[in-house]
Amino acid sequence: MININHIVKQYSGHRALSDVSMEIEKGKVFGLLGPNGAGKTSLIRIINQITAPDSGEVLFNGQKLDQHHISQIGYLPEERGLYKKMEIGEQIIYLAQLKGLSADEAKLRARRWFKKLEIEGWWKKKIEELSKGMQQKAQFVATVIHEPELIILDEPFSGFDPVNAEIIKNEILELNRNGATIIFSTHRMESVEELCDSIALLNLSHKILDGKVKDIRNRYRTGTYILEYEGAPVSLGIDAPFSTVAEQAIEGGSQIKLKIKDGHKVNDILHYMLPLGNISKFEEVIPTMNEIFIQAVGKEN
Repeated sequence: MININHIVKQYSGHRALSDVSMEIEKGKVFGLLGPNGAGKTSLIRIINQITAPDSGEVLFNGQKLDQHHISQIGYLPEERGLYKKMEIGEQIIYLAQLKGLSADEAKLRARRWFKKLEIEGWWKKKIEELSKGMQQKAQFVATVIHEPELIILDEPFSGFDPVNAEIIKNEILELNRNGATIIFSTHRMESVEELCDSIALLNLSHKILDGKVKDIRNRYRTGTYILEYEGAPVSLGIDAPFSTVAEQAIEGGSQIKLKIKDGHKVNDILHYMLPLGNISKFEEVIPTMNEIFIQAVGKEN
């Protein structure tokens, strides 16, 4: 749906984006990740046509990004932008009209969303009367009310308690199931693993990693396993098919963190350990997205 081709963006001596290219597949949830100052917000602003790139281009469904695409995009910025003195219902209708809805259709959809998110009593309230999390719910409605093809969410769970974060997460997934393409920018790596099909990781204005979440995690596998067995820790012979990374006593037995030696397979580990005690747990340690994020950014820096 979105092709980002060789984008460069410079701000008075600061290079925000350096030859950044990526593809965002239609109907998927795409994670745009990176530490503070990596260039994520600059790229989001370019997609929203708030700013323009110095060079490169963005294609929207194969067409060069233009003004008429704005009505097909919904944007939830990290820094919230609702008018504090304006009544929420009136404000949602106003913002929906800016995206091309009639007043009547905007009111109908707003009422539907308010009921869905259990905020029907807020229609006459002002933004300044609400907590940060409740303001976030209102802005989420403003982002999706016109049913955009592309939804860009920058830290959408900021300010939410766990219950409301789960509500919004489920709404994001439902929007995606109904066909919306979603760009999701966050520092919460557990949300990335839950929601995202693919990611791109930016650091110091460059793209340093991209691909499907599953493929990236597999790419960072190290052949490390956790094995738990009944009984006290045992001395391992030099013929063991693995090397021990760490070992500790746990309730009811022992735990070994291990790495397979070259030339050996998983079955060799089980064959070696079974005579030493009943095995209660054996699993591969696949790096989390948080660990991959730290490793990739640290290596780049």
